Amino acid sequence: MKPIEKMEKTREGAIGQTTGGKQDVRMRIAVGMATCGIAAGAKQVMDAFNEELKRRNINDVKTVLVGCRGACRLEPLVEITGENGEMVTYVNMTPEKVARVVAEHVVNGRICIDYTVGTEVE
Repeated sequence: MKPIEKMEKTREGAIGQTTGGKQDVRMRIAVGMATCGIAAGAKQVMDAFNEELKRRNINDVKTVLVGCRGACRLEPLVEITGENGEMVTYVNMTPEKVARVVAEHVVNGRICIDYTVGTEVE
């Protein structure tokens, strides 16, 4: 196998891991589900994302569970990664905040700045 073929195979594997094997995923929503996240309500936040995406018939966004993100005081944490690889971290998420994040960020591409930390909009 040529080096370029090896690199392409590695890339395809990485895309599959990130998107759950779906190549048509345009966005990934990762919910921190370590002990601190679960204690802070991450399960309910994950359920709310899944329900809102289903309600809106959004099929090109993948939700995934991830481990500790290292900021326990800001849990539940949600990281949304777009097609361009840019990641936005939402902090202190609640099920009530999910509908707005889906409507503004997922559907319209506008970050909900007041739910983030360290995010700037140009």
